[in-house]
Amino acid sequence: MNNEKDPLLLDHEADGIRELDNQLPRWWVWLFNLTIFFAGAYLLYYHVFDRGALMAAEYRQEMEVGEKVKQAALDRFEKEMLTMAPSTDAAVLEEGKQVFTVNCVACHRADAGGLVGPNLTDDYWIHGSEFKDTLQTISNGVPEKGMVTWKGLLKPTQIYAVASYIYTLRGSNPPNPKPPENTAPATPQVNIYE
Repeated sequence: MNNEKDPLLLDHEADGIRELDNQLPRWWVWLFNLTIFFAGAYLLYYHVFDRGALMAAEYRQEMEVGEKVKQAALDRFEKEMLTMAPSTDAAVLEEGKQVFTVNCVACHRADAGGLVGPNLTDDYWIHGSEFKDTLQTISNGVPEKGMVTWKGLLKPTQIYAVASYIYTLRGSNPPNPKPPENTAPATPQVNIYE
């Protein structure tokens, strides 16, 4: 078959292969032209006339919305914590144990007997011995004594879970606990888990 006179063949050859000069499909050409038009419109809309928010601005807007939602949840939690009771749900207590193990062990020991931080197993609580006091101490921290303000790092549900877990440790009498750092409350707290 002689292809020398075929008008679709181009003049050059590589390794015995000759290139055809086919027309591109019309749908592909229209799609290509549409992308060029879209790129020009995008450039004008976002960069030249500054009509739309770029990704960085959208990110900032979404972060502001997220911070408002987060602050509303924290404010609601701050009000509710005054009337909360410790959880007895095993799943909540397990979550609290995990949060305690990850975040609190370095200062309070794994058995909550106290290291740098106070002993959490006795009745001598520095910042109040009621459950609401524990929630507030965890949430707001005690920066002057090195206690981190956890409300910016933990979710309200995690703060509640770890406070509930700590409540179960009261009266557990670990070996070699840190000595009491405050006087015992007038009415000792009863551990409902005993």
